[in-house]
Amino acid sequence: MTLALEPAAQDLLFREAHTANTFTDEPVSEEQVQAIYDLVKYAPTAFNQSPLRIVLVRSAEARERLVPHMAEGNQPKTASAPLVAILAADNEFHEELPTLFPHAPQIKDIFFGERGNREQAAALNASLQAGYFIVGVRAAGLAAGPMTGFDPAGVQKEFLDDDHTPLMVVNIGKPGEDAWKARLPRLDYEQVVTTV
Repeated sequence: MTLALEPAAQDLLFREAHTANTFTDEPVSEEQVQAIYDLVKYAPTAFNQSPLRIVLVRSAEARERLVPHMAEGNQPKTASAPLVAILAADNEFHEELPTLFPHAPQIKDIFFGERGNREQAAALNASLQAGYFIVGVRAAGLAAGPMTGFDPAGVQKEFLDDDHTPLMVVNIGKPGEDAWKARLPRLDYEQVVTTV
């Protein structure tokens, strides 16, 4: 075997995992979300900056505020998912660097003193963490429906502040009836990987 991960886990996390479009009404508990975060917090980020911030949309009132900002095709599934997470990049992540990168606290000002540098780093590194978040949801035996089809300015205004940039919205829960579309093709190894 060339992979350390058992085949059943490979299937759960990758081969058999699909983006879910429908969900059952079984709730997603706070304990499940905590367990997911306790895995995904280990995603690698530059200087351990960890800029991902997560807003859990649980209440009916919050859901009513979110759904109008979703693309039309994403509105029904966002309205009916047991839990929705807004994944955002914290553009002021550098304030945590003295704690997260204690052996070189000067990094906070050397690399991230300018807002533009922070925004670029936050977007890239929080997106990396978002990928881990999706895998973490799958590891919890749940389905994820990640979406970038939404109005970022509207979501930011409704749920965040000027220091947080929304990256994606993820519906979370047990897959419902007809949750999956047919798997689309993927590129082969030879089409993607080169050796120099």
